[in-house]
Amino acid sequence: MTPRTKPLISIGLTDPVRRFVGDIDDEDDGHDLPRKRWYHYIPLCWAVFLMLLPHPSLLLLLVSYTWRIQHSHIRFLVHLAVTYTLTFLMFSSLIVILARDPGPVTSPARDEVETEDMSLAEALLAGEADDDMEREKAAGRWCRKCCAPRPERAHHCSACGRCVLKFDHHCVWLGYKCIGHRTHTAFVHFLLCVTLLSIYVVVLAFNTVLYAFANPYAIDETTPLHALFLTFYGAVIALVIGSFFMYHMYLMITNQTTFEHLSPFLLLRYLPPQPAPDGNPLNARPHTLSYEFLSHPQRRLLKDAHGQIRLYDVGWRRNVAQVFGWDRPRGWLVRLICGGGGKGDGRTWPRNPRADELLARLAVGLTDLEKEG
Repeated sequence: MTPRTKPLISIGLTDPVRRFVGDIDDEDDGHDLPRKRWYHYIPLCWAVFLMLLPHPSLLLLLVSYTWRIQHSHIRFLVHLAVTYTLTFLMFSSLIVILARDPGPVTSPARDEVETEDMSLAEALLAGEADDDMEREKAAGRWCRKCCAPRPERAHHCSACGRCVLKFDHHCVWLGYKCIGHRTHTAFVHFLLCVTLLSIYVVVLAFNTVLYAFANPYAIDETTPLHALFLTFYGAVIALVIGSFFMYHMYLMITNQTTFEHLSPFLLLRYLPPQPAPDGNPLNARPHTLSYEFLSHPQRRLLKDAHGQIRLYDVGWRRNVAQVFGWDRPRGWLVRLICGGGGKGDGRTWPRNPRADELLARLAVGLTDLEKEG
């Protein structure tokens, strides 16, 4: 049996999809993705330090006030259990954010397949792929930096050098990573646990401060100082992280990401095609409007429409289910412990039934303002 030989003509084309920054074999890849340096982890170390900073004072407060003064061993154990349960949940969601890929655009099976030489017949048929690429570019579903298709709601992160499914934002405080489809649930879970723990510490410490003012001779001198520190520290963390959590709750209920909420120009990707001059719908052309070349009235109209058009808002129940929903039995346990990941594949999303009508009206308004200008 003769061995199989290579074709006479072959074109060595490599997969345009880049490797991810978080891959295990980052050291021996040949792509120019940004690498994480040691200073990228300084904000994460500082965040962990701030998370652990109040615990020594909190333990001293529980022992000095709850155990020795109140003489309530049960209350001491309850406070201890609640505090460190929330701390465990907080760190479990943080570990998920750090360890999990936020949203790989390519499927794992495609990454495992080794690149092979293209035969002559495949090279001659490459024109069809070029046509598909041009259609993807015209529809705004092509990433020019990755040279690969960009799924719906995905965005290219310049810091990570890759596209991320359901890109929310790039967080320097959490390991210099993106928050995407597979980590958004854990991120909201993390914010919730930090907020609840801060509020719990504030209530506990403030009660100790009130007791110290009412009974100055019944308590030692250092415990009120620790209680004051925990009250102000917990209040600041609760206000900062709590406000951030409430903002993400609003985004989750309305089915938006931070990037989508702060970027009105994204609506230009979803405008319906322009009608053809001859009236033939087959000759319709996609809108070529660019945010940089819009006039001031057009930008104002786009910003006003951005506050009303919610492309993926399908009702708050279904919106929350996309983030915290689960398919497996007892999947709520994973959501309770570490938040888990989002529901679905991260590529296709149900659309708001009124979005197409509103986008058509926006396209007409932008066209009219362009003609007037």
